[in-house]
Amino acid sequence: MSDPQNDLYQVREKMYVATDCIIFGFDEGKLKLLVFNRQVEPLKGEWSLIGSFVRLDEDLDVACERVLRETTGLENVFMQQLKCYGKKDRDPGYRCISVAHYALIRIDEYDKELVSQHGASWYEINEVPQLILDHNQMVLDALKQLKYNARYRPIGFELLPEKFTIPQLQCLYEAIYQRELDSRNFRKKVTSLRVLEKLDEKDKSSSKRGAFLYRFDHENYQKLVESGYDFEIA
Repeated sequence: MSDPQNDLYQVREKMYVATDCIIFGFDEGKLKLLVFNRQVEPLKGEWSLIGSFVRLDEDLDVACERVLRETTGLENVFMQQLKCYGKKDRDPGYRCISVAHYALIRIDEYDKELVSQHGASWYEINEVPQLILDHNQMVLDALKQLKYNARYRPIGFELLPEKFTIPQLQCLYEAIYQRELDSRNFRKKVTSLRVLEKLDEKDKSSSKRGAFLYRFDHENYQKLVESGYDFEIA
């Protein structure tokens, strides 16, 4: 652990390092973003991403995991470092660099009471309100990275329940890409990836005939990744 009393650099000008979390969820066919009513000055009461200063006794990724856990109650979810935001005047509170991460969570698994205590709300991605500082830019950058990752990795499964139908999966990817996909081509593509396990169960919520449920085969996915398999989806 770093000891503030044992600063060998002795630089007079110092700054804060923060981490901000862009938290995506998928609900009712819509890609959504979790935003927070800021509870501290400056800019108290305005909409914000959730974040925290990195503590002296924690690694950067640990700080981000802490923020997510304290906010949603979730652990071991997909999270990826996005980029660093460091314009000198980005934060009126003090000179601060933020390293943003984005996370994908299943919207039916988070701790709703905990999220409510933080003054948080879900917004459809096309209806996100004006956020403080450079947080809107963080969201745009995260969406761009999400679209890229979703094209080459089966990242979308992180947003779905454990069991899902092919139409539900297609709906998710359409929400990520913000465009319609051809149903036949999509089904053919995702079933050819060899990372879906077809179940004997059916989802009959939308029709009497129903649609077969699938689940993601993590073990086979890891084997294919190690073999250099190309997961291009759309």
